[in-house]
Amino acid sequence: MEAALVVVIVLVALAFAWTNGVHDAANAIATSVSTGALTPRTALVMAAVMNVVGALLGTSVAETIANRIVTFDVAGGAVAGTALVVVLAALVGAIGWNLLTWRLGMPSSSSHALIGALVGAGLAGSYAIQWGEVTGRVVVPMLVSPLLGFTVAFAAMTGVLWAIRRARPGPTTRRFRLAQTVSAAAMALGHGLQDAQKTMGVILLALLAVGWAAPGSSVPLWVKLSAAAAISLGTYAGGWRIVRTLGRRIIHLDPARGFVAESVAAALLYVMAMGLHAPVSTTQTITSAIAGAGATRSMSAVRWGVAGHIVLTWVLTIPATGLLGALAFWLLHAALPL
Repeated sequence: MEAALVVVIVLVALAFAWTNGVHDAANAIATSVSTGALTPRTALVMAAVMNVVGALLGTSVAETIANRIVTFDVAGGAVAGTALVVVLAALVGAIGWNLLTWRLGMPSSSSHALIGALVGAGLAGSYAIQWGEVTGRVVVPMLVSPLLGFTVAFAAMTGVLWAIRRARPGPTTRRFRLAQTVSAAAMALGHGLQDAQKTMGVILLALLAVGWAAPGSSVPLWVKLSAAAAISLGTYAGGWRIVRTLGRRIIHLDPARGFVAESVAAALLYVMAMGLHAPVSTTQTITSAIAGAGATRSMSAVRWGVAGHIVLTWVLTIPATGLLGALAFWLLHAALPL
């Protein structure tokens, strides 16, 4: 039964990675598509390729997910089976939230959906939650990264506007459109670096629960490759509802502001993943950077009503997915012969 559950978890985890790619395709391509720097199909192909590259660059975020959220002190048998149900329930809850927010066209965080569902399912299964790690590596970065994204993008865009104040508009716009191909690729790489690793971490957590991986072991190569492929295919499928929300409904970006927003967001993703090992939201990071770069035009240029709905979705994500994860655990635990 345990072996079958592990196989199911791997398949569902890859399905989650695919929905993550669909849901978060907008993070990498919305600004470059909305400014005309890239065609939609070219942007999706580029983002899919860079997602694979980013997914293979490190495993620190995956190890945080596997070792620093829920503590599984299992000894085999029914206890290990219950731990696997926790992992499966977390994936079901996160996928449900991804699909709901995708249907509504709201850019929520797949990362926080997974972590919230994992916490909820872990509590429902009576496992210990490492609250200090959740607070330090999830909640604090969740609050800090949007503030940094807005502030740094606003400051950077202000500097760019000063630097090009005497430049001719036409050639300058063309140069920034060209530069956006680089910044969009960097954003896609950061998305793979952050989000693909979360799927790796869930699969590693399942392997740890049944003793198929030793505590402290690294992510197996087959896990890296399968997670990278799944998120890349999801990204190529695209999430056009959310692309429209990020690319046009918050503010209509020009190439210069699009370049700054993508560059700032990508830099923050790298710092959080490689430096702090923190699983932050690519959605929150790019959305706040878009708002910060756009606010240099005028504060009224940002559609704060739309931004407010996005923030509300962010706030609701962890508690809502916690409830979904707990509900999924109770249903699965009752249904499965453990």
